[in-house]
Amino acid sequence: MVDYTTGAMQEFGPSTRGPGSGPVAGLVLLYAESWAHLPAAFPFRKERIVIGREPGVDLLLEVPAVSRKHAEIGWANGAYHVRDLGSRNGVIVNGHRVQGAALDDCDELRIGDAIFKFVEQDADQYVGYRLDGSMARGATRRASQPSLLVGGLQIDRIVAQLERIAPTPLSVVLRGASGTGKEVVASELHRLSGRGGRFGAVNCAAIPALLLESELFGFKRGAFSGADRDKPGLIRAADGGTLFLDEIGDMPLDAQAKLLRVLQAKEVLPLGATAPERVDVRVVCATHRDLGKMQREGRFREDLFARLNEYEVSLPPLHERKEDVHVLARSFLARAGRPNYVLSFPFMTGLLHHDFPYNVRELEACIKRSVALSDGPVLGSEVLPDAVKEAMTDYGRGHSLPPPMRVSEPAAVAVPTELELRALLVAHQGNVAAVGRELGKARMQIHRWMKRYGIAVDEFRDE
Repeated sequence: MVDYTTGAMQEFGPSTRGPGSGPVAGLVLLYAESWAHLPAAFPFRKERIVIGREPGVDLLLEVPAVSRKHAEIGWANGAYHVRDLGSRNGVIVNGHRVQGAALDDCDELRIGDAIFKFVEQDADQYVGYRLDGSMARGATRRASQPSLLVGGLQIDRIVAQLERIAPTPLSVVLRGASGTGKEVVASELHRLSGRGGRFGAVNCAAIPALLLESELFGFKRGAFSGADRDKPGLIRAADGGTLFLDEIGDMPLDAQAKLLRVLQAKEVLPLGATAPERVDVRVVCATHRDLGKMQREGRFREDLFARLNEYEVSLPPLHERKEDVHVLARSFLARAGRPNYVLSFPFMTGLLHHDFPYNVRELEACIKRSVALSDGPVLGSEVLPDAVKEAMTDYGRGHSLPPPMRVSEPAAVAVPTELELRALLVAHQGNVAAVGRELGKARMQIHRWMKRYGIAVDEFRDE
């Protein structure tokens, strides 16, 4: 057998950045059929962790397809590495079977029939959050009351933020890709605020620019041809409540100026009106666009952004919180009237390996489709969408790794420039997995580079 392990993998050694010297790294459980009998996370407390089925290993995994001593994870050369210890079923990282590999944040690691993600920090905090949404014994949520937002640690942190800022008059900007649940977050902000008015939502990208002002600010009878009666507009309709402006980056400059007046003077001037009308509305907005870049280009008002961005909430994409896929899938099954349907291991493997470019919205559609196509109460891989099946085409096959290197020789990583990465995303219409295949990199690495350059994948996809 060819030894693909690097020098760093061959011999783990101490480092000032290793366990016990900073944020707690570890493995977060994504799925195993016996998940209820497993801890939700395994924080690393040592520089070398042996995983297997026999007593005395550091991480005891009593699940199918795990060997007595299956794999080891250790700290060396500034990173954690996983190495196969000659197991029968191998070690799979990001869908590829490997002899050894360095682990990056959010990498997916399969040991036998247990699937994890590696985290560089907060592994000790994930321990309290079970895969079904319940809390482990002795653990409590940060948020003080139930929420429509479904998920574990990351969602709990967001809900706790919402509880803190909801009663304040702060305007809020929600950042996140399409399908991450921005409107649900906005409605939760309204619910937690205690405001007596209604919650209104409008997608600024879905209304033609010529109609947006009249829809938002209203108009008086005779203001234009066809205005045969007064219309209060969406801002007035949300008086005393909350108005959610989705895709605010698509709002025309003229409408931006009028919205600024609403925020500054607490009054709205309908089209055709001679005097403003008082209004008390809390504005929450969202966008996937780079508003900083739009300000520099003169396409978004700096003074409006300052008024809107009094508090910012970032929603993680689904591929960064895959520990929530199981509980989300179960909630969508319940919503579809099939709460007792079984999520088979092959089905869950496909879900967890998929990139979910359209996030929670795509997962919901996937569950609806699978329920409709299933012949019985067990969801198998045959009912997965084609996009998921395509991602599974090479799953578990060997990955081409570089030849061995010495510890003193850092691994060279060919990092594309921002222009190169953007060109690839354009060519593949925002398909991160396809870009990864062309560059020979895991999709998580593509996401890291996108985050470094401030690139939003939605820019390259046809809505």
